[in-house]
Amino acid sequence: MSPITKVATGLVLAFGALRINGFDLLIDPVGWWLCVAGLSSLRRSPADAFGVARGFAIAMICVSTLGLLGALQGVSALAGTLGGLVTVWLIADAVIRRIRPEGEDFLATLLDVLRWAVAGLGALGLVAGYGLVPMGIVVVVAWFVALVALIAVLYRVAGLPCLGGDQRPFNDGRGAPA
Repeated sequence: MSPITKVATGLVLAFGALRINGFDLLIDPVGWWLCVAGLSSLRRSPADAFGVARGFAIAMICVSTLGLLGALQGVSALAGTLGGLVTVWLIADAVIRRIRPEGEDFLATLLDVLRWAVAGLGALGLVAGYGLVPMGIVVVVAWFVALVALIAVLYRVAGLPCLGGDQRPFNDGRGAPA
């Protein structure tokens, strides 16, 4: 599994919900741990964009574990939402910084738009959740669609060599690398 595939799968687990009798079978800390594993493979230093995103993903393991244990329920829910949005933003930023110099301008721009949509709609949804803005389900659905699209793009870019994907040379069909 490529590093970005781990990150994308981790986001599915962290943001997805499969509930039976109120218990979420997709345990958020496991999702964030997958993100940390993928980001660790991609970071070149603790201060590069993948290193910073990794630090936030580690913090999200702690926050989501506290939420899972029921400790600081209201605080961990707010921290989990805001922290999750910031972490997704930083992950997208790191990927954009890595793929844009490689000539993947369309995918970089698409990720940029999607991260703004996820962050903006997530913030609106958070404000709406506190009753400050009467937007309700429309914001939640739009946020979910943006998040799914962002994760789909992460799966799409996972095979790029600059992200630790398939690094075999292109084969021109005659058995020799091009």
